[in-house]
Amino acid sequence: MEQVDLPTPLGDLAVRAVHDRHAAERLMAGVRGLALRYGRVRLARFGAEDLAQDVAQEVCMAVLSALPTYQDRGLPFEAFVYRIAANKLADAQRAVLRSAAPVADVPDSLDERPGPESQAVTRAEAALALELMEHLSEQQREIIILRVAVGLSTEETAASLGMSPGSVRVAQHRALQKLRSLMAERDTSDVA
Repeated sequence: MEQVDLPTPLGDLAVRAVHDRHAAERLMAGVRGLALRYGRVRLARFGAEDLAQDVAQEVCMAVLSALPTYQDRGLPFEAFVYRIAANKLADAQRAVLRSAAPVADVPDSLDERPGPESQAVTRAEAALALELMEHLSEQQREIIILRVAVGLSTEETAASLGMSPGSVRVAQHRALQKLRSLMAERDTSDVA
């Protein structure tokens, strides 16, 4: 029978990463993925994929420099990463709002990325989702972002937000019900 390697939790990697380079590399890959998913969602309305990449890199650097002094206090390591990412994203959002918009250069070669139509549809769907999420409370928005976009478990989300796992489940259920209701209202008004 073939043995399947389960992914090592980030908290376990964090403990080993101080003295094990391989564990540190695996930890940084996990941290980067977590920060990038979170950054893409939080920066979606700015259309700032490059900025999400930059923020993910900054989060990795902050986590790596904090590793030697990191102490496990019973919370998931993901909650520690989320707090750093939230702070870095707040800084990035302020910078975007204060900066001038860059002008694209003429490309030298064929662009293999999705075309304008595909990008427009994706942006429209993302804009709709973000618009509907504006009708949720701040706490419900954070729960949806952390659970759906970032992929945190109920327990990790609860630890990140200082809630019980049961409260997270209830709030997530109510938020999703409200989004479904808003979407149904929107679809009904579009048909009429």
